[in-house]
Amino acid sequence: MKKLTIILTGLILVSFLSAQSLDDIVGKYTAANKLDKISGFKTLKITGKMSMMGMEMPIVLWMKNPDKIKTVTSIQGQEIIQSFDGEKGYMVNPMSGSSTPVEMTPEQINQAQRSNMFKNEILNYLKEGKLVLEGEETINGNPAYKLKATIEEGTVSNIFIDKSTFLIVKSIINTTQEGMPITVESYPSEYTETNGILLPMKTTTSASGMEFIMTFTQVEVDIPIEDSVFTLK
Repeated sequence: MKKLTIILTGLILVSFLSAQSLDDIVGKYTAANKLDKISGFKTLKITGKMSMMGMEMPIVLWMKNPDKIKTVTSIQGQEIIQSFDGEKGYMVNPMSGSSTPVEMTPEQINQAQRSNMFKNEILNYLKEGKLVLEGEETINGNPAYKLKATIEEGTVSNIFIDKSTFLIVKSIINTTQEGMPITVESYPSEYTETNGILLPMKTTTSASGMEFIMTFTQVEVDIPIEDSVFTLK
């Protein structure tokens, strides 16, 4: 009985120390990424481009606090649009043969919100009790904390935070699309502060054997953005 008590006490202590460490890591991550400043802004507009298979596709993101987001990607003169107005999300994909807005599924809305600077996924995972500290790994030659979030059934996210800078240096999402398993691996880099916003100006992503490079070129803060921008239907 005494031995069992010692084991249980040890397990409780380890659990407590792990939770404390996780809170400390997230706190330093929050400070390093200036997330307290982001919450005070009303709008963000980010302009950039995506490079893939020798093509360059202009991309623009509009965000309005707390949850409105719209992404427009131009491909061969046509625009692929994803937009969430705070209540419903719609997508326009002329590459599929139609320019009619189609309502997004809850899964697609959740994926779109992962790009929303006003809804930081790490802070949300921590609040929801979905985030755990799994140890450390070496990323790009430097030690990094490995955090794991079980977002929903079939979707797990691993986030690697550099121990020195407390910036995200790698993320891996294991999920399913149309019933097929898929792994998305991203490496954000070239962090730059613009108008109080700290962003990785370059992110290299690989998925299904393809590589994408996202590059941001302009960050605009608190510019007028009407709610109608996010309404497609």
